[in-house]
Amino acid sequence: MDILKAVYADCADVVFHPFRIGGNGNAVLIYTDGLTNTGLIDQHVLLPLMQVEPDKFKDELPIRDLLTVAHTTEVTRFPELFGQVSGGNPVLLTDGSDSATALALAQWEKRNIDEPMAESVVRGPREGFTETLQVNTSMLRRRIRSPKLKMKPMSIGRYTQTKVVIAYIEGIADPGLIHEAVTRIEQIDIDGVLESNYIEERIEDNPLSPFPQLATTERPDVAGAALLEGRVVIMVDGSPFALIAPTTLAALLQSPEDYYQRYTIASAIRWLRFFFVGVALLAPSLYVAVVTYHQEMIPSQLLLTLAKSREEIPFPALMEALLMEITFEGLREAGVRLPKQVGAAVSIVGALVIGQAATAAGLVSSPMVMVVAITGIASFMIPHFSIGISLRLLRFPIMILAGILGLLGLMLGVVIIYIHLCSLRSFGVPYLSPVTPMNSRGLKDVLLRVPHWMMDTRPKLTGAGNKSRRQPPGQKPEPPEGEERL
Repeated sequence: MDILKAVYADCADVVFHPFRIGGNGNAVLIYTDGLTNTGLIDQHVLLPLMQVEPDKFKDELPIRDLLTVAHTTEVTRFPELFGQVSGGNPVLLTDGSDSATALALAQWEKRNIDEPMAESVVRGPREGFTETLQVNTSMLRRRIRSPKLKMKPMSIGRYTQTKVVIAYIEGIADPGLIHEAVTRIEQIDIDGVLESNYIEERIEDNPLSPFPQLATTERPDVAGAALLEGRVVIMVDGSPFALIAPTTLAALLQSPEDYYQRYTIASAIRWLRFFFVGVALLAPSLYVAVVTYHQEMIPSQLLLTLAKSREEIPFPALMEALLMEITFEGLREAGVRLPKQVGAAVSIVGALVIGQAATAAGLVSSPMVMVVAITGIASFMIPHFSIGISLRLLRFPIMILAGILGLLGLMLGVVIIYIHLCSLRSFGVPYLSPVTPMNSRGLKDVLLRVPHWMMDTRPKLTGAGNKSRRQPPGQKPEPPEGEERL
């Protein structure tokens, strides 16, 4: 008690509750106010112990046999005790015993399960992960009910002791991938983890790359689909975003809704998305290069219209494009930071007013406003925010190269990005797979979204341990190893 009170000095939320077991045994219950269900403590701990017959306590009956708590843990070291108390589990100490008993009675306020705001779909599940790890693992377990779904717990952070769970399906995920994920996370040495990005930046293959090498999701269905492909899902307590490793560029350009509607519609929308990804990255650069250096590529009537709109503009096309793009990005960021009720309206109205005012003042031309607006709309079609903002940032250096070297600079920027993508890896998996290296079997879920009955194999680089998704005709699923008939 002296040691514990010295450690928890000035900790007003840590409660020491002394009492007597059976009227003659000294005991104390230590718990954190606000993280522990005190009602259950009164009903299942204090009441049974204080009313126990003295003879039962003298016979050295284990304490856990006197309680009506489903799950208890024996604690023999002080660091373990500190972790249990900080996690909301009350710890029972009895006089004359060299071990303590931790009781699974943690309870705290948590957010309700809502629809993910960043990954909304027209058709599909409406629930998303929350900041509570136990809730997230339960939603994943509800979708994949096989005992082959494994969840390896870990604690990261010297002060926060944040709980991290590595989920995978045994027999599908590559054992080498599982070992690599566990090794990378175990090597993290940090004082605290407050969000999953703390871990993401420390386990990437190339932390200097602008492209994300782990996918993030708030949706349990997306995490479950990744597990069935042989990937690993990393969930962090306190964050609603789960990490998926490995990932590819093709996976980051796919939307969950691609698999919840008819394959013809999903394939058409996917091709439309690919086109607008190119527009979001190259449209302003292409406009700057053509207007500045390659006027001969423009039809005569359109060239006269562009010349008329630009005759009073004091800036070159490159400065004009940079001015509008930076302004548009500032308005978009301001709309994100403002309250939801006014954020979208302010960003849209601001863009319209500033664009109209800039055109009337002769600072930018009307075609440039149209190009920037189309580019902004195209960037909204990218389903994952992490890859979307990477393309938005790369737009600026390509624009500068196009303004200096014309189409040669634009192609130079594209070649540099392509070379970087070819050299990029996500947990050893090529970032451009299955396109580079070519895997014809994997293209049926990249260029197109074929019907579900045709996707009978898993991705080659992640599901090699169990390639087939189908169950042979007339064959019943095999029971898990070690199980026999009851």
